[in-house]
Amino acid sequence: MDNYIQSCIKTTKAALTKNLDIETTFGAVAAAMKGEAENIQNLVAQGRPVIPEVHFSDIESNAVSADVIQQIHQRGCVIIRQVFSADKARQWNVDIGEYLDNNHYRQAAQEKAGLDNYFGDLASANPQIFGIYWSKPQIEARQAPGMALTKRFLNRLWDIRSPTGPEFDPDNDLAYADRTRRRAPGDKTLGLSPHMDAGSYERWVDPAFQKIYEPIFSGDWTHYDPWAAAYRTQTREFVSPAVSSMFRTFQGWTALTPQGAGDGTLQIVPIANSIAYTLLRSLMPDVPPEKLCLAEPGRALGINEKWHPELMSGIISIPTVEPGDTVWWHPDVIHAVEDEHNGEEHASVIYIGASPVCAKNTAYASRQATHFLAGKSAPDFAAEDYEVSFKGRATLDDLTALGRAQMAL
Repeated sequence: MDNYIQSCIKTTKAALTKNLDIETTFGAVAAAMKGEAENIQNLVAQGRPVIPEVHFSDIESNAVSADVIQQIHQRGCVIIRQVFSADKARQWNVDIGEYLDNNHYRQAAQEKAGLDNYFGDLASANPQIFGIYWSKPQIEARQAPGMALTKRFLNRLWDIRSPTGPEFDPDNDLAYADRTRRRAPGDKTLGLSPHMDAGSYERWVDPAFQKIYEPIFSGDWTHYDPWAAAYRTQTREFVSPAVSSMFRTFQGWTALTPQGAGDGTLQIVPIANSIAYTLLRSLMPDVPPEKLCLAEPGRALGINEKWHPELMSGIISIPTVEPGDTVWWHPDVIHAVEDEHNGEEHASVIYIGASPVCAKNTAYASRQATHFLAGKSAPDFAAEDYEVSFKGRATLDDLTALGRAQMAL
């Protein structure tokens, strides 16, 4: 970090702790998180589900129970089953593989190695994530009416009230072009250590983030609501490859192959308000005044055993999902990717999050549209631009009316 950012962090930490009994407050948070993690591990040991699940047909018929919604609010994550048919998802997996092979992606990637270092400081740094955004299956999945309905359901889980009016439009979503993961069976190196996206040191120093987390920073952390949208669309992130410029109510992906525990897939800490622990831990006196534990500008916000043991004990792998199922998690929820893939086939997903219409997201979508038309990498990501010359990439003619609206076209 440069001297300016270090000075900014030092000044911010001094201001945040001036009237805060940090040790007492953090002690209470740590005890609560330890209890949550123990409960999670007890449920796992008993073979009981931890991550709530919803069937897409229940979203279609408006039949999701209040109890399930409460579980989602508590856990900060949800699996939504059969948003797409298994046959459709499997065919997308085949089609993406052919798209990559026919355009010699791996050779092109070797020539541009090192452009994307977002996860460079995490212990496991090289997941098999492919920097493509405009394959026809990705476009088809993003603009599917079922996906739009799913994201509407997710957006409505938030309280959109704010002092200046609704923070976002929950009923209309914009496409956030992201990548695809195709993790080979037998891979033992390509995981991702526990982390959060959507902001690192900004979560402490940015004025909008400070307003979001004001109950935590004031010591009144039990009144913090992870689902209050006020100020969420007004944050400003440190610009770097793979730091999202859109506000996503949920990060997520769509499974193209079966995958579960042991298949090199997603792990999660299913505690929606665990951000209180992460924020307060960095304000403790054993952390150097110019540091925020593992927070670094332009990088994923890392979580580890040294600084966050109570949270690390709550991490679990997702249950098995099938092709066409989708997995979603709150932007403040800690997640990781297993280090080893011990399954028998590729663990493949398309990354699709929920990004509702608001001024922040509309501004990004307009920038993104110009990249789509040119076949360039999405603006938030490293400018690898593989698809400029790729044959068979999606064009304007492949967008439906809904797809055009989602792409600000």
